Amino acid sequence: MNHEIYMQRCLELAANGIRAAMPNPCVGAVLVHEGRIIGEGYTSAYGGPHGEVNCINSVKEADRHLIPLATLYVSLEPCSHYGKTPPCCDLIIHQQIPTVVIGTTDPHEKVAGEGIRRLREAGKNVIVGILEKECREFNRRFFTFHEKKRPYIILKWAESADGYIAPPREMRGGADSEKKPYWITGPYARQLVHKWRSEEMAILAGTQTIIDDNPQLDIRDWTGPNPTRILLDRSGRIGNGYAVKNLKIKSIFLTEVTGLTNLENLEYETICFDESPAEKIAAVLYHRNLQSVIVEGGLQTLQLFINAGLWDEARVFKGKSVFNGGTKAPALKGAPNKKLSIVDDELLIFRNYG
Repeated sequence: MNHEIYMQRCLELAANGIRAAMPNPCVGAVLVHEGRIIGEGYTSAYGGPHGEVNCINSVKEADRHLIPLATLYVSLEPCSHYGKTPPCCDLIIHQQIPTVVIGTTDPHEKVAGEGIRRLREAGKNVIVGILEKECREFNRRFFTFHEKKRPYIILKWAESADGYIAPPREMRGGADSEKKPYWITGPYARQLVHKWRSEEMAILAGTQTIIDDNPQLDIRDWTGPNPTRILLDRSGRIGNGYAVKNLKIKSIFLTEVTGLTNLENLEYETICFDESPAEKIAAVLYHRNLQSVIVEGGLQTLQLFINAGLWDEARVFKGKSVFNGGTKAPALKGAPNKKLSIVDDELLIFRNYG
């Protein structure tokens, strides 16, 4: 039996629910009898049934007698503990499924090999490590969160053809001009960014970006959940008139100002910005169970994470306009891992495997 084919199908299924499942991993599962798929499933929205449960429940009544003769493929080790749902191991054992093929082990401290051990103790034939690299990559946010004790960090910016992320002040208008973004990229690239936002649990921006652009940091050009807004406001310069304080989306302000009052959808957390601010920001997100963040700040904010080596992906758009001055874009070492064309814009994707 070609295990890789069915494991690849598990990953295809899991892609349907990865954001809704967060902070859980999204797991795909396939039940196969003599080369025929008799059941498929993936993890429901957070708090709902896991992929293995949905897979087994999907088997038609006419095929249910085949379950004890089938092989279960699952992209991540079945859970062995009670959380919001019962252990998947118990269901697999109860259904008398003889063989379980697993993509990769689960790094969560409550699982971490325990699911595999329980299945083997129950007499199941357990095969581990099929498309392991691909399975880890698929749930890289989950693995980073549990193995590195921090969120998966994505840096994003757009730069002009000559390497500036903001034009000279005179190109943006005078001091009294309306606060709004100066677009470097076209509408298709901007829509893609809103899609990206819908895929992450948090979005982060710094003080100057908010003051200069008054961004909404939402997904108005896409559908899905808005990420939690994380705003760096060391000295409390962001007033109530800015969009990030509209109370429509949960927003967390990291500041050195004390005594501020939390409201519904608006919270303040005090941190010290003097030493290792990137690590402190990551720690706040980790303790708030925010598994991933897309950083859309200006140069100073982006540089905090670059200087600390604290990032996993960088997604950089290059537009066609030339600024001949302004704010220089951050610089990353090495060549991009991937280059894509987004209509008139170029997208460079960098990965930090350190």
